[in-house]
Amino acid sequence: MNKKYLFIVVGPTAIGKTALGISLAKAFKTEIISADSRQFYKEMRIGTAVPSEAELKEAPHHFIRHISVEEEYSVGDFERDALQKLKQIFKDHDTAVMVGGSGLYIDAVVKGLDDFPEVDPEIRAALNENLKTSGIESLQEELRILDSAYFSEVDIQNPHRLIRALEICKGTGKTYSSFRKKHAKNRFFEPVYIGLTAERELVYDRINQRVDLMMQEGLLDEAKNLYPKRQLNALNTVGYKELFDYLEGEWDLETAVAEIKKNTRRFAKRQFTWFRKNEQINWFDISTSHEEIIAFAKNRISNS
Repeated sequence: MNKKYLFIVVGPTAIGKTALGISLAKAFKTEIISADSRQFYKEMRIGTAVPSEAELKEAPHHFIRHISVEEEYSVGDFERDALQKLKQIFKDHDTAVMVGGSGLYIDAVVKGLDDFPEVDPEIRAALNENLKTSGIESLQEELRILDSAYFSEVDIQNPHRLIRALEICKGTGKTYSSFRKKHAKNRFFEPVYIGLTAERELVYDRINQRVDLMMQEGLLDEAKNLYPKRQLNALNTVGYKELFDYLEGEWDLETAVAEIKKNTRRFAKRQFTWFRKNEQINWFDISTSHEEIIAFAKNRISNS
């Protein structure tokens, strides 16, 4: 049986991962697994920067807009489904491509999920109540105090992640970080990480331009359609929650767009922090041609 390889394209938002992933899939005549948790939802197209129809036709994609915002879909669900899909892909191909900026979801597929102890469910209930009464800022500050290491890399705009970490901290008296990644699980493929990087200011400029383009493409209308469901966890995400605040009269539209840009930049910074800790990533500046990166990938598997 031939050895199987999973090319994993990582990097911050708006840096060009989608285009590179397609180039790799076409070069190796294989398929793409999306590991961007924001792109899973059918109702969220513009604000999550899903690949265009033209891009989706260039290579087979999986886990793009495959569930509804009303469905519960955890990182554990994705780990199970992605591994099953990879087994199918590897029946006909020696390689596959994974593309995404959700580090936790990538780690789940490559290394397996962490094993955490059971904690009193009343702790989670209390944290959810705290979220309702005091807002997400109170959870952010509590996590900053209890586990500064995890706080520095988690998406602090995601209440589900904050509550999950805090319930472990409170239930065990230990940091959430201390339970993470003791041993990676054995997988049926070898991961080859390819990271895209650039000067931070360039990434921030690309983010600002993307947000402006999203607004031109109709992000506000998309947010209006989703507004009645705004309490769903899937919609508590950058690009939508700021426009929900606008629709509720808290901000004017110019302020809401500025907040989207600011929060997306913060998200990109946390992506940098997460991925920089992975010493397996082979980094390429975004000025590097796709041909050069494809040559690296081919050389990498031919010399394994």
